[in-house]
Amino acid sequence: MILRSLLISLGALAVLSSPTAARAEPRADLAPGEHQAIVNGVRLWYRVAGQGEGTPVVFLHGGPGQGSQTFARFAGPQLEPHLRMVYLDQRGAGRSERPWNDAYSLELMVDDLEQLRRAWGVERIAVVGHSFGSILALEYAARHPEHTARVVLTAAPSDLPAAMELQCDRLERQDPELYAQAVAQRPADLGARCNAFAAGRAFIDAAMFPDPAVMTLVDETDATDGMRNTGEVGRALFGAGGLMNYRFDGHARLTMPVLIVAGLADFQTGVEPQRALAARLPDGRILEYPGRGHFMFVEDPERFAADLVAFLGR
Repeated sequence: MILRSLLISLGALAVLSSPTAARAEPRADLAPGEHQAIVNGVRLWYRVAGQGEGTPVVFLHGGPGQGSQTFARFAGPQLEPHLRMVYLDQRGAGRSERPWNDAYSLELMVDDLEQLRRAWGVERIAVVGHSFGSILALEYAARHPEHTARVVLTAAPSDLPAAMELQCDRLERQDPELYAQAVAQRPADLGARCNAFAAGRAFIDAAMFPDPAVMTLVDETDATDGMRNTGEVGRALFGAGGLMNYRFDGHARLTMPVLIVAGLADFQTGVEPQRALAARLPDGRILEYPGRGHFMFVEDPERFAADLVAFLGR
């Protein structure tokens, strides 16, 4: 999700690192089951499930730092009979290692995925990104279009200042006093007119979850086996401004088919920037889910899976 952990990470110092000389093992396994690979000096965990042949479909979770367990639980059973799914826990998340040197950056996390692809020995992968994972999916596809078969973006924050402006609009309508506080707490270099995250967790949760019961399901699943998001990745990537002003600018390089899935009741990301993204992509389309929020694959897993299978299974 993008980003409840910003509440504790907005003022922290980002630690940005470039990809190191360490690379993935010469060969990583794509057989069904759980696996680990050393990539850029960090032990990454992933699980392969579903159809044993065909283009691997790599899920890139949100958070940052959320882990893949919630998507695998709710969307996985419907996707796996049709697709070769790879559930990857990014560095610092889920069952993957937390770098001893706080080595986190967007560039490094994109390179983690590319080194895994090479280690798997496959020419192309498809990527499914959720929330922050959509940023990784966009950046990976723009940097490696020749190795990206298709892209699915869900709750995609491709223009964070635009998304936050929509949150400021909503906050101003709902609570003018809290809005004034968010304006006063706006960092000088923030691309939006207010710091909507200063409105507090209740405002953010309401923006993402039209049904509080879904929030409970997500929170419980995220915490499975002690894998709860610690906020470490978010502090590194978004602290002291960091990616708060992120805007994707590689539209022309995404020549592959791209599907965007947006919940119309997801006011955290907002549908308008996602529509704008679809319009700018060479081969982009958007599906809009009325009444669904930031976790549409939890709210409506059957429809979500059917749409992805129709797009990815062609």
